Amino acid sequence: MNIEETRSNMVTQQIRTWYVLDDNVLDLLYKIKREEFVPAENQAVAFVDMEIPLGYGQVMLPPKMEARILQELHVKKTDKILEVGSGSGYMTALLAERGAHVYSVEIVPELKSMAENNINRHGITNVTIEQGDAAQGWPTYEPYDVIVLTASTPVLPDAFQNSLNPGGRLFAIIGEDPVMEATLITCIAPGE
Repeated sequence: MNIEETRSNMVTQQIRTWYVLDDNVLDLLYKIKREEFVPAENQAVAFVDMEIPLGYGQVMLPPKMEARILQELHVKKTDKILEVGSGSGYMTALLAERGAHVYSVEIVPELKSMAENNINRHGITNVTIEQGDAAQGWPTYEPYDVIVLTASTPVLPDAFQNSLNPGGRLFAIIGEDPVMEATLITCIAPGE
């Protein structure tokens, strides 16, 4: 298997067809090697259009979802980012490459360790990973310019919207299976 050809096929056949057309995002998918963040037992499916199990009931999102989320958030080099759910650290790495600093919170200690190991192995220094439950927000470093919830939530707590700077963006999947909706919220003024 030619890994770079497989990566290129993922980008052209899965990601671009999902309306991810931002060249900066597409270039990042070649720079941050997804297969290096996938658990060893699942590396053969690193580029497949599927959720990849991480254990503990958690998954990596399909590549097209990760790329689309990144594109829609319009992350800037000055953005302070909150990521709820570190997982393997792959989305953390993508966000860190685009933003100023990522504060990532993971509830599962083993996944926190996985994410930290992956981030450190790649020499990424603008990330702080903490262990805890951020389901109701994470006020420690607020306000944020970008907030990403990597797992779905039945209801979006107001605390997240109240933690955004004006102009800040929030991505969450809201609802319960089988009815869930990807939502992008932009703060237009304090509290609005």
